[in-house]
Amino acid sequence: MEWQPDPAGLQQILQLLKESQSPDTETQRAVQQKLESLNQYPDFNNYLIYVLTKLKTEDEPTRSLSGLILKNNVKAHYTNFPAQVTDFVKKECLANIGDPSPLIRATIGILITTIASKGELQNWPELLPHLCSLLDSNDYNTCEGAFGALQKVCEDSAELLDCDALNRPLNTMIPKFLQYFKHTSAKIRSHAIACVNQFIISRTQALMVHIDVFIENLFALANDEDPEVRKNVCRALVMLQEVRMDRLIPHMHNIVEGDVEEDEQVPDREEDIRPRFHKAKTHTPSEEQDGQDSSDLDDDDALSDWNLRKCSAAALDVLANVFRDDLLPNLLPILKETLFHPDWEAKESGILVLGAIAEGCMNGMVQHLPDLVPFLIKSLSEKKALVRSITCWTLSRYAHWIVQQQHELYLKPLMTELLKRVLDTNKRVQEAACSAFATLEEEACTELVPYLGYILETLVYAFNKYQHKNLLILYDAIGTLADSVGNHLNKAEYINMLMPPLIAKWNSLRDEDKDLFPLLECLSSVATALQSGFLPYSEPVYQRCVNLVQQNLQQSMPDQFEPPDKDFMIVALDLLSGLAEGLNEQIEPLVSSSNILSLLFQCMQDKMPEVRQSSFALLGDLTKACFQHVKPCIADFMPILGANLNPEFISVCNNATWAIGEISIQMGADMQPYVALVLNQLVDIINRPGTPKTLLENTAITIGRLGYVCPQEVAPMLQQFIRPWCTSLRNIRDNEEKDSAFRGICSMIHVNPGGVVQDFIFFCDAVASWVNPKEDLKEMFFRILQGFKTQVGEENWRRFSDQFPLPLKERLSTQYGV
Repeated sequence: MEWQPDPAGLQQILQLLKESQSPDTETQRAVQQKLESLNQYPDFNNYLIYVLTKLKTEDEPTRSLSGLILKNNVKAHYTNFPAQVTDFVKKECLANIGDPSPLIRATIGILITTIASKGELQNWPELLPHLCSLLDSNDYNTCEGAFGALQKVCEDSAELLDCDALNRPLNTMIPKFLQYFKHTSAKIRSHAIACVNQFIISRTQALMVHIDVFIENLFALANDEDPEVRKNVCRALVMLQEVRMDRLIPHMHNIVEGDVEEDEQVPDREEDIRPRFHKAKTHTPSEEQDGQDSSDLDDDDALSDWNLRKCSAAALDVLANVFRDDLLPNLLPILKETLFHPDWEAKESGILVLGAIAEGCMNGMVQHLPDLVPFLIKSLSEKKALVRSITCWTLSRYAHWIVQQQHELYLKPLMTELLKRVLDTNKRVQEAACSAFATLEEEACTELVPYLGYILETLVYAFNKYQHKNLLILYDAIGTLADSVGNHLNKAEYINMLMPPLIAKWNSLRDEDKDLFPLLECLSSVATALQSGFLPYSEPVYQRCVNLVQQNLQQSMPDQFEPPDKDFMIVALDLLSGLAEGLNEQIEPLVSSSNILSLLFQCMQDKMPEVRQSSFALLGDLTKACFQHVKPCIADFMPILGANLNPEFISVCNNATWAIGEISIQMGADMQPYVALVLNQLVDIINRPGTPKTLLENTAITIGRLGYVCPQEVAPMLQQFIRPWCTSLRNIRDNEEKDSAFRGICSMIHVNPGGVVQDFIFFCDAVASWVNPKEDLKEMFFRILQGFKTQVGEENWRRFSDQFPLPLKERLSTQYGV
């Protein structure tokens, strides 16, 4: 007789499943413990499969959650399942794979592949034949459910499917999958391709014997109306290039399409848009973000197809970096010939070479640039789009030199022509010009301020002109402009030009649209630059970011059906950081009326390092902007910060370190109970070989700040960190962070003068790195230097100072009379 649940037990489990969907973390934790304790009952898993497959009147999230808890139990305890429970679970899975609900079908598919991955493919011989037979069903749900399960099995157990132990089931499965490439349902077509794709790279024999049929079917689907089908076709073609290029060559005309000169009206195909990955915020003491070199060969889309031309350009780039100017005698005669060649293709290749050698041969090229740059600026108006686009890129490689010359000579004419190309009629040229302009912005920084009106006019006009793909690059150009000119952007006329199109885009995008990433990044830079000028737009932007974080955290709860894309959370946290940095204390009302600090507490403990990295950056910015709201949470936050001082995760460690320093300044002497939580780790990091420069600088600043507010607690360890502390901070420019850190070191020397004696020369060198210290800080330096000199006596001081390099000796003598 078939197993039946006890009604009271069933109600108890349903109640727990409902409670586990609560947003309250305490409730979730209690439910998790109860569910875990139920594993001691042998038929607990029968109840879970029963809720998933039999309780059709129950809401779908509860049924799915039941299946996902069962999946976790299979992962953790499957070998302990009694045989009758295993049989009941397997039977129910196969009987209900065609459930009317897509969510339930997918959950059952996940459960099937989890059981299969526990070595059960051999012990469940009817699984694959049964699923394959269900593909022939006239019921769509049954066919789709079976295919979904088969796709998951193919992804998780590809190697096992191609072995003798199972009698090589792929010999029948692959021909069967190929039949479904022409199915009327796009979802089924997509499943079929995805199943076969699992066996390309391994050159599975069962696929290789059908390779020509497979390729023909792929090309038949190349223009399929469904984007998911087209994506799977593209994935297949990319992998086939690696393993069966010989079979692809006859079809090359289907893969390569000719160039169109004026294509700005042609809509972008979604598959042509490369996925974007958000780079989480990192705090650097020199107040510079870790920029990416946007002019790198690999980042240029005009060169993004890896062909012989790009390969040659990349090789020249390497040669130029190795041989430097010695390469030029061989190259210049060829360049003279190609750059002025009547054939546009030859000319284009010459311009590409000029860009490729820019980094390695810059010194030798400088004498030629006064002639070459005007030639290149003129080439921006060439008739052929490919010449115009490669010229944009090549000019960006020489931007550093251009901005150092008189503006009238090169910068102004370049900017005029490049902005025309931003509005070109060819999409590839628009893209190249936008990227080149972003590079120019990074190099020119505030030199662009006189031209801001003209620049913004062009970039805003491009908003209405650009198709989808280039719009994403336009966001970058606007964000980079904001980073480069800072609060010079905070003028009513500029704000009125720039903000309406950005906010219109912001309002038109759904919360789950990945186009939010570049837009949020852009708005983060704009908010930081505009400062109080962003205030009128701040409330809806702030609220949406908080909502994005909250939604993402709710979707991250244990056993949610699909894990969320955490980039949404990271990019929202970074925009909140931008708002806090830009608005400063004006963000206080927004913080006080939201639950951001409780959300931050969860984000700081996320498994994903990038989430923690952005959380600590936001914590530091909120600490500076409105510490009254952060202070009540310090007792909860500090142990988490201490636990993240792990240099294996450099950026997480860096931001946690910086946040501790900012908190120290605000807490003052109240920091004392927390010093022991972090000090040893910070001293370990500053002494660790190979620690990156930014992390060293932040660590030194934070140790200094801790010593500034709690000198008695930190000074006893002075001897253990004074040398690397001094060498880390001698190279950063004068700023507030450096100021507070040096005040701290002076306070610690006052408490423990013996801790600095052995490394006093390093302290002298660090003091000399100051260009313009505040008067009271200068007085502290003077007292320590004079005190040391008095202590050791005139003769010993003379012998000691004779070891100093001459510039150091002169500086200390001039500034401090020692």
